[in-house]
Amino acid sequence: MPDKGLKRILMIEDEPDIRAVAELALEAIGGFELTACESGQQALEQIDRCKPQLIVLDVMMPGMDGPTTLKAIRRLPDYAATPAVFMTAKVQSDEVQGYLAQGASGVIPKPFDPLTLADQIREIWNEACAIS
Repeated sequence: MPDKGLKRILMIEDEPDIRAVAELALEAIGGFELTACESGQQALEQIDRCKPQLIVLDVMMPGMDGPTTLKAIRRLPDYAATPAVFMTAKVQSDEVQGYLAQGASGVIPKPFDPLTLADQIREIWNEACAIS
């Protein structure tokens, strides 16, 4: 069962295979309610319907990339402080520091382990809740 009330996650990932694996990992294994979007624009259109408590974003996406999407989400008053996690293969130390400086609560490296993804999300969520 998710910790400290985390239930609803918005995931923004352009790759259908990664989205499908993450969906299985977070819903079936993690017990979360997941809304999966294939683009930043789609996420902005659906965010008020799913009312996420946590946002998971791919960094590199066509059109609106993850950092740009996060900036747009942060301009929405209801989601200005919603914890966000970047999922990316770009995890050099300076890159990770850059994502954290942009307001991410954490970074999950790709490829991720579907069996531990929900636990990684919970850990980042609990740390974000402890800080706020």
